[in-house]
Amino acid sequence: MTFLRLPSLPRPRGIHSLRGKLTLANVGLLALGIVAATAISLMGMRHYVLGQIDTELTKSRDSLVRSQLTLREIDSLSALAVVRDRLLPHSGGDSPNPDSVFAAVDRHGTVLTVAGLKPTDAQQALASAVHDPAALVVAPQPRDIHLRGDPYRVTGARLADGTYVLLARSTRVLHTGMAKALRLDLTIGTLLLALFAALTMISVGRRMRPLEDMVETSSAIAEGDLTRRVPSSRETTLEVEQLRTALNSMLHQVESAYRTRERSAAQLRHFVADASHELRTPLSAIRGYLQLYDKGMLTDPVERKRSWERMMAEADRMGRLVDELLVLARLDQRPELRFRTVDLSRLVQDAAEDLRAQQPERPVTVRADGALLVRADESGLRQVLGNLVTNVRVHTPAGTPVLLGLEREGEAVRLCVTDEGPGLTEDDATRVFDRFFRAGRGAGSGLGMAIVHGVVAAHGGDVTVRTAPGEGLTVTVTLPERAHDRDHR
Repeated sequence: MTFLRLPSLPRPRGIHSLRGKLTLANVGLLALGIVAATAISLMGMRHYVLGQIDTELTKSRDSLVRSQLTLREIDSLSALAVVRDRLLPHSGGDSPNPDSVFAAVDRHGTVLTVAGLKPTDAQQALASAVHDPAALVVAPQPRDIHLRGDPYRVTGARLADGTYVLLARSTRVLHTGMAKALRLDLTIGTLLLALFAALTMISVGRRMRPLEDMVETSSAIAEGDLTRRVPSSRETTLEVEQLRTALNSMLHQVESAYRTRERSAAQLRHFVADASHELRTPLSAIRGYLQLYDKGMLTDPVERKRSWERMMAEADRMGRLVDELLVLARLDQRPELRFRTVDLSRLVQDAAEDLRAQQPERPVTVRADGALLVRADESGLRQVLGNLVTNVRVHTPAGTPVLLGLEREGEAVRLCVTDEGPGLTEDDATRVFDRFFRAGRGAGSGLGMAIVHGVVAAHGGDVTVRTAPGEGLTVTVTLPERAHDRDHR
């Protein structure tokens, strides 16, 4: 498998990163909260202060109405108000307008002279701002006006003689306080937003560290390091930890699948190379004899017969090799075996008799605890026994004793084929089930033990070897009593 080397990706920064978006979202929500809280507080302040001013103006108006006074009767009061306005023209701070203004007007809105005193500028401005005194008198609540640029609340009352009295109260303090409160809220809110943004960036960065580790791990795996895993982090959440565990499990499966694929590909290449080599040898021999025959060099009948026999032997060898390759191919495809009840002890006896017939001088011993019935494919088991016996016959001297043992072990049956031959080295023992493996320069195709392993594995069993140089070889086949019966019923 070829890995693509990916360029190192920089960590995402700015508002387009997840960290930036989360920070902007949190800061935006906090900003909305601050704006809402500021608006509610300012509205509450305005409502409270205006309520106080309106209450005072309404009480003054109601007092004038209930008293049924005339203009003449309130001359002294008006005179005192005019004197106060003249003596204290700047009582409202930096503004030339006073905090309270009292003026008497007729029904046309003209300011009347009270106690012989000329109306002040504030009284003139108040009369000019109120265009219809009669409408102001019947209004249930005071209303807003502006006197020379300053905000006021004004109400009116009608005296017994038809004269209108205008009462105004400055709200400049309210607007100044609201402006100061707004500036204070904006300053504190800005500081809170900056602090919250910094804390959010730090917190999100710590929480995002496992995701950055996942990106680094993925990049390392893409470059060929299949052993990399996402490390655990102390600063993590349940969802991120679940993602890390799932990703590590997936990476383990990917690594296992890749290793298996590489191993299978290597075995396939080795198998194809060995099969080509094994088939080329008999073909080369047959081609050589045919070339001799074609050139007329086999004139002697004895040589011609011997060449014919050699070609037939090589053809038979090639045929057996192809048959064994077909058996292995079918085993690789996991064919459906024909399971039925088989007496394994009878198959062992038949294999022993075949070996005695082929090599009468070889001591053959059979140990079996009576009839042992298993659910298995009879032809496959016969092939296993035939290959094991053939392996002993080909690779050990003719006088070497052989023991075929059969016993029940729980719900399994154990078959042992033991010889007292030269044995195998440790390296050869680890490769004894490889295809086309032959210890030293041994005879045979090197597929017999591979077929044994494949057939036993198809039955759900296991096969092992125990050997050492000069101590013989023991092949142990363990089969379940009801091998794959449910899968092939």
